[in-house]
Amino acid sequence: MLKKTYTSLPSDYSVCEHSDCPQARTCLHQLAYAELMETEELLRLINPGRCTKDAQCPYYRSNAPVLYARGFTNFPARMFPAQFQRFKSIVMGRFGRNPYYERRRGEVPLSPAEQAFVLGALRQAGITEEFTFDRYEEMISWYD
Repeated sequence: MLKKTYTSLPSDYSVCEHSDCPQARTCLHQLAYAELMETEELLRLINPGRCTKDAQCPYYRSNAPVLYARGFTNFPARMFPAQFQRFKSIVMGRFGRNPYYERRRGEVPLSPAEQAFVLGALRQAGITEEFTFDRYEEMISWYD
C-alpha cells in the first residue's frame, strides 16, 4: 500500500497511538502519529485514556479535504460605500485590522466557518446578491 505523506502536517500536532481504533484509517491524529514517529524527536500525545475508540471519540478529526476560500478582493466594487464600510467594520471586529487585509488579499485561507461569517457580514451590511470568493482550494483541516 502506498503511504500518503501530509506535507502540511504541523510538527507539534497532537497524535493518538490507538492504531486499533475503528476510525484510525481516517483520523488525522492517528495518521499523524505514524508520520511524526519517523521525523520528530518529541510528540504531543493525546491522553490514551480519554480516547473512546468509537464514532463518538471527542478527538476524531477526519482526513477528508475541506474547501477553503482565498481572498475577497472583488467584494468592495460590488457594494455601495456605506455597505462596504459596514461590512469591513464587522469583519475587522472579528479578525482585527491586519488579519482582515491578509484574508481579503488571499494570503490566509478562510475555513468554512470563516467563510460563513464573511458571507453573514455581507447580509448584515445589506447585501442580498450572492458573492463568491476569489478562489477556492481543498486543504486538510488540521485545527478548524
